[in-house]
Amino acid sequence: MLENLTTRLSRVVKGLRGQARLTDDNIQDALREVRLALLEADVALPVVRDFIALVKEKAVGEEVMGSLTPGQALIGVVHRELSALMGGAAAPLSFATQPPAVILMAGLQGSGKTTSTGKLARLLQEQKKKVLLVSADVYRPAAIEQLRLLAAQVGAEFFPSTPDQSPVAIAHGAIDWARRHYHDVVIVDTAGRLGVDEAMMREIADLHAAVHPIETLFVVDAMQGQDAVNTAKAFRDALPLTGVVLTKLDGDARGGAALSVRHVTGAPIKFAGVSEKLNGLEVFHPERMASRILGMGDVLTLIEDAQKSVDVEEAQKLAKKVKSGKGFDLTDFKAQIGQMRKMGGIAGLMDKLPAELARATQGASVDERRIGRIEGIIDSMTPAERAKPEILKASRKRRIAAGAGVTVQEVNQLLNQFEQTQKMMKMVAKGGMQKMLRGMKGMLPGMR
Repeated sequence: MLENLTTRLSRVVKGLRGQARLTDDNIQDALREVRLALLEADVALPVVRDFIALVKEKAVGEEVMGSLTPGQALIGVVHRELSALMGGAAAPLSFATQPPAVILMAGLQGSGKTTSTGKLARLLQEQKKKVLLVSADVYRPAAIEQLRLLAAQVGAEFFPSTPDQSPVAIAHGAIDWARRHYHDVVIVDTAGRLGVDEAMMREIADLHAAVHPIETLFVVDAMQGQDAVNTAKAFRDALPLTGVVLTKLDGDARGGAALSVRHVTGAPIKFAGVSEKLNGLEVFHPERMASRILGMGDVLTLIEDAQKSVDVEEAQKLAKKVKSGKGFDLTDFKAQIGQMRKMGGIAGLMDKLPAELARATQGASVDERRIGRIEGIIDSMTPAERAKPEILKASRKRRIAAGAGVTVQEVNQLLNQFEQTQKMMKMVAKGGMQKMLRGMKGMLPGMR
């Protein structure tokens, strides 16, 4: 996510050393690098100009504290201004209306409106909201069916509609139904177009006037960069947008849309789509995104994910087993893989780590498919085999390999990895971390 921008900005710090105060002269080259990084990231030119002027104004004359280098002091200023550029703080959805609160989803064709509607419903249900989904897209084949399936997957209610109805009639029917059945929120998915045309604007404006939504969210594809921002601006001129949903942010290496859209449209970014999965919608926190861009990672989101996903009781049981060095078996091994999956898998975890840590672990990157194969191997074992892997002889290994659709070598690899994990746990139990590290000296090349 935004890898190119992170790489460029991480170089900025290196040029500044041993200065007591930030001045015009000593930050000139660094600001030039920042300017180039932003332009390469496809950030709008007026946004870059204003941003550099603000950073320069705030940075010049700033005292460099004893514990910091001048480069770090400048990065501190850049971080504050990046956060302000993207909105300063997270902008929550407003529910300050008589239920049901109506949320209108708008955007171009292919931007991810229908999928984002399903993801948003899931997010709101986690907040104990009763959600009704309705599709007012009467043009795209199977759009209504797609939303119905998404509603079933996330466990939200779905209001049925047909292509021969008008979008206004569909929306009125859904709101009436929601009022009678005590729903908190109605999310209306609208039709997309290939371009911002008159017909689209007229239809969406009529729909807006008819349902009076408390939130009108414009869904844009972050990978389109500046095009996405220009579209959002055209839309903002025609419709009172209350917020923006940036989709496909995980595939955006540049970051132009994320940095420009707030400044150009005036509408805050409320949500970001960070994966294709239904749990891949995050509340957009500008200060956390600024930290990610500058290579500091996003540890707060990582902690929140852990709190939401990790089963505390299971984690405590595992901690006891690690402490004692006994009883850790392949069932526990598989449970840990499951917990990691819930937190967005390895790729999701890596993305939130500080850049230095992420780079350090690059060589140890794990193929997600390989993790699925490991789960398949463990699933092919009997409970007794998972508890005591030492009973696995050649005939049992052949049966497990056939059941999981893998080779016997892969079964052996898993058992060797598990054996090493057990040894490490016993080391921790006996003599703590120091003893474990001493024991690992011989295992890892170049470790002293």
